[in-house]
Amino acid sequence: QVQLVASGGGLVQAGGSLRLSCATSGRTFSTYHMGWFRQSPGKEREFVAGIGWNFSTYYLNSVQGRFTISRDHAKNMLYLQMNSLKTGDTAVYYCAAGGGGLLGRSLGRADNYEYWGQGTQVAVSS
Repeated sequence: QVQLVASGGGLVQAGGSLRLSCATSGRTFSTYHMGWFRQSPGKEREFVAGIGWNFSTYYLNSVQGRFTISRDHAKNMLYLQMNSLKTGDTAVYYCAAGGGGLLGRSLGRADNYEYWGQGTQVAVSS
């Protein structure tokens, strides 16, 4: 069983930055593929960024170059550095973990993740 606790959300002006963190439990963190998803009111949950067990990454096109996903195996932590934030980035952000060791485009599918955190709100004002 893996437990995920997301934090770091908040209110920021357009063009600003935020860093989301996701604390994970479990001794096999280094073998999991990890991801960040987001959901805004009235919309379906959307993939944002994923990272494989080998640190390879995959991003939603609209965040490529602005967001950076990373992981720290020593601390069992997942991060999402978000720069140049836009009002369209406003959403609840969720971290997720999957035990399949997936890489590449497979990281973008929500049904490839078994464990989900509670979400942290990001609001970007104009």
